[in-house]
Amino acid sequence: MNIIGRQREIHLLDRCEHSGKPEFVAVYGRRRVGKTFLISEHFHNHFTFSVSGVANMGNSVQLNTFYAALRNHFHGDITAPDDWFSAFGILEDMLERDPARERKVLFIDEMPWLDTPKSGFLSALEHFWNSFASKRPDIMLIVCGSAASWMIRNLIDNYGGLHDRVTERIVLEPFTLGESEDFFRSRNIVFTRRQIAEAYMILGGIPYYLDSMDRMFGLNQNIDILLFEKNAKLGGEFDRLYHSLFRHAENHIRLVAALSGNNSGLTRQELSKKSGMSDGGGLSKALKELESCGLISQSRDIARRRNGDYFRLVDYYTLFYFKYLHNRRGWDPRFWTNYLTDPAHRNGCGYAFERVCAAHLPQIMRKLGISGVITDTYAFRSSGGKPGAQIDLMIDRKDDTINLCEIKYRNAPYELTQGDIDDLERRKEVFIRETGTKKSIHQTMIAACGLVPNAYRNEIQAEITLDDLFL
Repeated sequence: MNIIGRQREIHLLDRCEHSGKPEFVAVYGRRRVGKTFLISEHFHNHFTFSVSGVANMGNSVQLNTFYAALRNHFHGDITAPDDWFSAFGILEDMLERDPARERKVLFIDEMPWLDTPKSGFLSALEHFWNSFASKRPDIMLIVCGSAASWMIRNLIDNYGGLHDRVTERIVLEPFTLGESEDFFRSRNIVFTRRQIAEAYMILGGIPYYLDSMDRMFGLNQNIDILLFEKNAKLGGEFDRLYHSLFRHAENHIRLVAALSGNNSGLTRQELSKKSGMSDGGGLSKALKELESCGLISQSRDIARRRNGDYFRLVDYYTLFYFKYLHNRRGWDPRFWTNYLTDPAHRNGCGYAFERVCAAHLPQIMRKLGISGVITDTYAFRSSGGKPGAQIDLMIDRKDDTINLCEIKYRNAPYELTQGDIDDLERRKEVFIRETGTKKSIHQTMIAACGLVPNAYRNEIQAEITLDDLFL
């Protein structure tokens, strides 16, 4: 199999395939993250039945697509279904006639698109599983969708006839830095780890985006080609992404636009005010859907018990879009290459690297030697006057220790000065005063190229480099 990483997901698929009992597997994750590829490669495209929903089309098109798939997999005289109950009824008949005793793997891809308004699709699926498939130990049903909010609402959190019917769920995450490195290597694309990290800061670990790189060009040329040339391949990806994930994407776009202008995140009240959305059920629903799709994250300020949740935009492409592509005037096909010398570029890399670190907490904890320790991660914003303190990443450990992380992204090893140590000590004092913690505090530096080994280095309890994030 030509699959990079995904070891846990492969293990789950293997286990379900050979369980000897009926399995209902739900696979979901962000658009372009590789869900279809994983399933197709794992089963070598050998499905008893497979079908994929069609984006932005009505019920008749979806039914015709299902009918065509039935005719493709089960040869013979098959009558076109009038509705979803008859469509699944035909599928039941065909499966009953199949004399083969081996596992029957059914794959329904992009299922949310099949569920058009008032189509009855979900009720028919419920009837198919409850009255037929769940009684057949030879059936493994895999359903997949990029609209993670639909998958969670209608399958995982279903309180009707499909309540607790999903036997396994697989949430497919973007590649890590290490997996991105393996992916580039498999495509014969030669980038340094620093270049891979900078590609990650722009595109994230999305396989489709990474696979768009041309090995004939360097990283900066690739970014210009993919994002800044006229009719660039990923130039219109923003609209495709959001309108494929959400049927009514306007509110979701308003929220990510509001978050894109604040690197530290916004509280719910701040977000409501900035986006113009009322602080009610509509806001809650949109936030939950954005989070379920991996586009935003929610973190808690350890010093605030009430109204201490912050929402941050974490999708790299969305962040890049609002910073460099949204409302762009003029057309410079070499914008990115020319922009690299701008001082603002380094600041942008710094904020993006903070997000990369937050996405690689398992690697950070492995380096700290605390993989087996129960931990929570928080943010901290002081509220006790000036001078204040802000800590975007802190690791609260059950072994009575807290790591306060300072993150630096530079082209060379970072040289600590007395000013740095004074600032770190001040942040620590503010943190202890406002949280009242009695735990041991470890000052932790995450520096892309490490630290210069000078006398001030000894004031730091832990040092983590970019290479450590690739582990």
